Amino acid sequence: MQEIRVERSPRGVVTVTLDRPRVRNAISEPMWEELRRVFCEVGRSAADRVLVVTGAGGAFCAGAELSVDLGRKDHPLHTMQAVNAAALALHELPVPSIAKVGGDAVGAGMNLALGCDLVVAGARARFSQIFARRALSVDFGGTWLLPRLVGMHRAKELALFGDILSAAEAERIGIVNRVVPDAELDAFVDDWAGRLAAGPPLALRLTKRMLANSFSLGLAEALAWEAAAQSVNLASRDTQEGVAAFIEKRPPSFQGR
Repeated sequence: MQEIRVERSPRGVVTVTLDRPRVRNAISEPMWEELRRVFCEVGRSAADRVLVVTGAGGAFCAGAELSVDLGRKDHPLHTMQAVNAAALALHELPVPSIAKVGGDAVGAGMNLALGCDLVVAGARARFSQIFARRALSVDFGGTWLLPRLVGMHRAKELALFGDILSAAEAERIGIVNRVVPDAELDAFVDDWAGRLAAGPPLALRLTKRMLANSFSLGLAEALAWEAAAQSVNLASRDTQEGVAAFIEKRPPSFQGR
C-alpha cells in the first residue's frame, strides 16, 4: 500500500512507516489489515530481526480515521475485527519492536506505540488516550496495556480524561523508555535497532515471550519456562558462538539457530 511503507535493511531491521502526513498518519480501514499482514510477515521471516514502527511528516499516528460513514451498519464490527487482528499480530510478534515517536501519538496511535516492546520519543512528541473526547471507548489493546505499564489508577486517569501528555511526562510515568532531542531521534533508534539486530535472535525471542506471559504465571511456572528456554539456548549454535566470542574477545556473530 502507498499509505504504509516497509523498508528492510541488510542488518535485518524492518521499518514500517505510516505515510499519510496530511491526516497525521490516521489509519484507514484497509491499513489495519495491511498492518496485520506486515506484522505476521515479519514474524515468519528468519531474516527480519527487529521491527521499527514510525510515522511520516512529523507525526506518529492520529489513531483511526473517523471521516468515514460511522452510521454504516457493518462498520463497527467489521472495523474492530481488523483493529483487533492488527493489535494481536503486533503483540504476538516474536522479534523485538521499537516505536519511534516523532510527533503526536493519540488514540489507537498511542496504543500502537505502547504495543511495541520499546518506545523512543522525540522531545516534541505528545501522547493521548483521546477516545473519550470522541465519545469512544479505548481500543487497540489499550485497556490491557495501560494497567500493566502504569498501574490501574493511572490507567483510568489517562483513559477517562484523555488528557494530552508531553514526552517528558510520558517518560516520567513509564510509558516511554527514552526521550531524546528531535534531531537525535533517528540516530538513537538506529543504534538501538542495530544492537537488537546484532543480538542472539533465539534468546531474544524466548525472553520476549516469557516476559509477555509473566503476568499470567506464578513464580514456579515462570522458573519452569526459564529452565526450558535455557535448555533450548544451550543446545543452540548461537550460545556456542557467544561463549567462543567471549573467550576470544571478539564480537559475536549470531545466526538464530
